[in-house]
Amino acid sequence: MIKELYIDSTPNEVSIALLEDKKLVELYKEKSSNKFAVGDIYLAKVKKLVPSLNAAFIDVGFEKDAFLHYLDLGHKFTTIKKFTKSIRKNNSLKSDTIDLDPDIEKSGKISDVLSVNENIIIQIVKEPISNKGPRVTSEICIAGRNIVLIPFSDRISISQKIKSNEERTRLKKIVSGIKPKNFGVIIRTIAENKAVQEIETDLNDLLSKWNNCVKQINGNTPPVKLLGEIGRTSSILRDHLNDSFSSININDTKLYDEIKSYLTQIAPDKIDILKLYKGKVPIFENFNIEKQIIASFGKTASFKNGGYLIIEHTEALHVIDVNSGHGVNSQNSSDENVLQINIDAAIEIIRQLRLRDMGGIIVIDFIDMQKGANRRVLYQTLKELMKYDKAKHNILPPSKFGLVQITRQRVRPEMNIETVEKCPTCNGTGEVKSTLLLTDDIESNIKYLLREQNEKKLSLVVHPYIAAYLSHGLMSIQIKWFIKFNKWIKIVSTNNNELLEYYFLNKKNDEIRI
Repeated sequence: MIKELYIDSTPNEVSIALLEDKKLVELYKEKSSNKFAVGDIYLAKVKKLVPSLNAAFIDVGFEKDAFLHYLDLGHKFTTIKKFTKSIRKNNSLKSDTIDLDPDIEKSGKISDVLSVNENIIIQIVKEPISNKGPRVTSEICIAGRNIVLIPFSDRISISQKIKSNEERTRLKKIVSGIKPKNFGVIIRTIAENKAVQEIETDLNDLLSKWNNCVKQINGNTPPVKLLGEIGRTSSILRDHLNDSFSSININDTKLYDEIKSYLTQIAPDKIDILKLYKGKVPIFENFNIEKQIIASFGKTASFKNGGYLIIEHTEALHVIDVNSGHGVNSQNSSDENVLQINIDAAIEIIRQLRLRDMGGIIVIDFIDMQKGANRRVLYQTLKELMKYDKAKHNILPPSKFGLVQITRQRVRPEMNIETVEKCPTCNGTGEVKSTLLLTDDIESNIKYLLREQNEKKLSLVVHPYIAAYLSHGLMSIQIKWFIKFNKWIKIVSTNNNELLEYYFLNKKNDEIRI
């Protein structure tokens, strides 16, 4: 799998597109004014206790107070609390000199460990979404490329994706020998087969970040940010960058220099794939990303062989309906056709989850399958595809009604992009699909009519502007269709059509209903 990263930087926001095998799979947009990011660490103040929820509302400087549940305090909360109070009196206190208190009770009450106006260290785990404030935790984690550092813990954990017992033992031995007292470590998958020096460099960098964070506790009045998470671009590189990356394209000199500096630290062998884009055409448009964005968002999304999804959003969940469209192979049996359509739909659905960053409960209505074996194949396919998703998730097997339920972690607002344009012929009273997709839609219907419906002769009726666009030039779109389908598609121009309206005529000049 070949991965490419494209970054479009403007004064107001940075757009980041991750492509896998030339297909858009993740899209991020960061506003320059965005104050909160997952991973930011704050010195905050307890605003209000809510015993009925066993939670507290925390002032972090946002218009809505952050939400902190008792279960998000972390096992060593009393130690963190004691350290926070002590460091505000003695700025030279070190994290590895304090004695760790016993773990807090799992079934305890928030009022037993917190009080109003108390200062605490928290970390953002979920950005503000809709009318809700951020969600926070007191179990601090600082992520590096190879490891994650957890202050006030002594536990060493290893990614389950590292399967070799020998390698797990080696990594645990390395970390045990270099980590200081009162710090826990999670060894990430990417640390597999890494040398001691790389892991130690990563650890020292994380310790330096924590120490700088601690220095700011004394003398600052909450709420105040102690440590900001690295930029979204850098975090994608930190979490995704591997040998499958073939290029990173950026259109901004300043950001290019920042990424180059970051790559020098984490992967100096990858600096050659970093490229500064200087073209006059917008970077997303030049690399065909803009068209993919428009085609991928909206209520409907098409997938292989003519099928399509209908995606609905409610306050509580997301609902996805799978439709076969023209996606039927006459050479296969009914069961084989349904299974293949569902598998093709599953591939697109998982891409849509990552692309839109959909979270919460997702209910998918696949086409009914009679055979239990086929339902198991679909379930295994979904589990395999979801392995590439970094968000925490859970998938339930298909029910007897063909429904699949997925829960997926949501830490940021869902990506939502308008994919319709105002109709130029009705002064904005109606909406049509983007003009970028018009020729694709026409070609898809031509393919269906010629190959599936066996039409012998086709005429395409369009507005004069569209007729000129399709037929003019030595290598016009009309010529390309002739080469591709070995049939001449006659283009008929009429002023009776709206700008983007089109329909087909058969050899008897009767309109074909699609």
